[in-house]
Amino acid sequence: MAWPLRVVLISAIAGGAVLAAGSLVRFSHAPMPDDGELLNPERYPLRTAYDVLGRRVGQEVAQRLNATPEGRAALSAANGAVAINDALVRRGREAFYRETFGNEVFLSDVMGMLDGGLTPYEVARAILLLGGGGTTNLKVRMARDVTVGDRVWKTGELVPTGLDVARGSAFILGIRTFYDRGRLRMGITCALCHAAVDPASGKVVEGAPNTDLNAGLLMALASNTTAYFMHGSADPSAHPGDPARGVTVEGGSKVPLPDRAGFEAAAKAEVASWPAGSFDSSADRETNPTSIPSSFSAYGEPYSWSGRAGIGPFKGLSALNNNVHAANSDTTQQTQAAMTLFGLDPEVYLGTVLQGAAAPALRYDPDSGRRPTELLRAADPTPGAPGLNSYAVLPSFPATNYMTDNGLLASVPGEAANYANNAMSAFQNLLRAPQASAGGDDERVRRGRAVFERVGCAGCHSGPALSNHRVVPVEEIGTQPSRARSTVRMEARLAPPAIFATDTPFPLPPDPKLVPIPLAGEELKQVQLAWGHAGTKGGYKVQNLVGLAWSAPYLHDSGVAVGPNAERQLGVSGTLDAGILPDPANSLRALVDRGLRANVVAANAASQKARMARVTGEGHAYWADTEAGISAEEQTALVAYLMSINQLTEPVPVP
Repeated sequence: MAWPLRVVLISAIAGGAVLAAGSLVRFSHAPMPDDGELLNPERYPLRTAYDVLGRRVGQEVAQRLNATPEGRAALSAANGAVAINDALVRRGREAFYRETFGNEVFLSDVMGMLDGGLTPYEVARAILLLGGGGTTNLKVRMARDVTVGDRVWKTGELVPTGLDVARGSAFILGIRTFYDRGRLRMGITCALCHAAVDPASGKVVEGAPNTDLNAGLLMALASNTTAYFMHGSADPSAHPGDPARGVTVEGGSKVPLPDRAGFEAAAKAEVASWPAGSFDSSADRETNPTSIPSSFSAYGEPYSWSGRAGIGPFKGLSALNNNVHAANSDTTQQTQAAMTLFGLDPEVYLGTVLQGAAAPALRYDPDSGRRPTELLRAADPTPGAPGLNSYAVLPSFPATNYMTDNGLLASVPGEAANYANNAMSAFQNLLRAPQASAGGDDERVRRGRAVFERVGCAGCHSGPALSNHRVVPVEEIGTQPSRARSTVRMEARLAPPAIFATDTPFPLPPDPKLVPIPLAGEELKQVQLAWGHAGTKGGYKVQNLVGLAWSAPYLHDSGVAVGPNAERQLGVSGTLDAGILPDPANSLRALVDRGLRANVVAANAASQKARMARVTGEGHAYWADTEAGISAEEQTALVAYLMSINQLTEPVPVP
């Protein structure tokens, strides 16, 4: 089908032009680029034959083990082993671009992503106007006025979404469109955040973070931003509602829901404070977004900003993949844990989430005589499982398990439980960043590496991905502490870490086999530090450095941001909030130069929006500047070296 015809088809559906015949139509689509559309088609060779609860087993060792009954048992699914082969990688790539695990229901029917200021028609129109040229930041016309904080987005105004469309494509990267007998929905896939279009070539960079994705603003423009309130600082108790419009809680008393309009306005202001390229994945009732990480993940464990995704298959990478779909794209699943996590009765929590739902079938009306949980059960497309997405449910649900926030494993019917998450891990671990300009010749890069070692960077940034895989206490690293303590409340309800045997079919059989995940000693201490448990104040992982040229701004809060003009374009207010992408070289210089960093921190502190999102750019006070005895030329060489790192820096023996 030619490109213009595809666009016309989307526009027709989005505009409601599919009439009687369309009421019988079902289809879905998400773009997946072929190798010719990629800037980084080359991958690492497949050298690991099995992953056994995070332990890598090379091909030669696997061959020897498979020759004995004991060895075959060690590499069995019953022992938690995942066989890594080309078929698994292919499924992982497909899932990376196309798998939603059903989140289109929450995003469309509950949050109302297509019923707010941005409509399907306007999105289709914006793509059509590209004429096949592609974009790194789709500008979409507002369909109606929406107030977000003290800003009114007017009808007809263009919204910088940060959504990417590859050159020659008619579809948004990382969004899967569903059309089902008159109902249009959109779901998100991993590629929305972890793949990006290169502005120079229009090609897709697999694994690069979408550094200008305006996720917070997109959510603020939805019709029911309240559905994500637990990821922000908006307080329901500050917006008391009509006492006559309440829910019946345990014990029989009636509790009013927060005022719909007032609380919705507060929730919008909070998520809209996120800098572009950030996402708040911690349901801790504090606004504290973190930078979207790259998926250049090989030997980059542990994962997540704090390193809390650190155990289980693929050394925690599968846990990170799972968290997006088992926690962050369906807040209804947190209902049973609402008292522990948020101090809210489950019915009050769910009623708050659903009272503004976009779809009538999921919109809670206190006058209906039903409880919110009864409404959810009646409309749930996944009966028997909590929430709306497709989950394999561990017996420990809703307790936290250090492999998963809540005992849920996002899974696809007809596959093994957690199979798609493991497949995506196998695929991501093969991704290499494209070569970027090093800002100089090979000799300058070599001198930069020498500076890297001389100032002590290699003490933490060592190994093949330039990370020692450690979690550093927040007191030592010195960054803003809110994110480090975001999982503290989960310690109150904690289960031993376990997963299903990796060949367990989904839907689950009556008595599925569980595989315990061993955790003790120093590994347990590191996991507890990453989660802010066992009396610690939490910490942050030592970031791997592969692909730095594609991942500006820097630090966990996105605070170290400098534009092409290093004198005026400082902090998130001078870059991302002004529609200017941070310059990787200038931002890296601010990471190691205390004078430039002080200017960046001051710019962030002067921004009310950055303060609301707890973005400071502080911490990681390890310097390579004149006060540290490093000349300007040596600093330039160091930046050139950091910009040049696009793959693992040394051969990695696989046992």
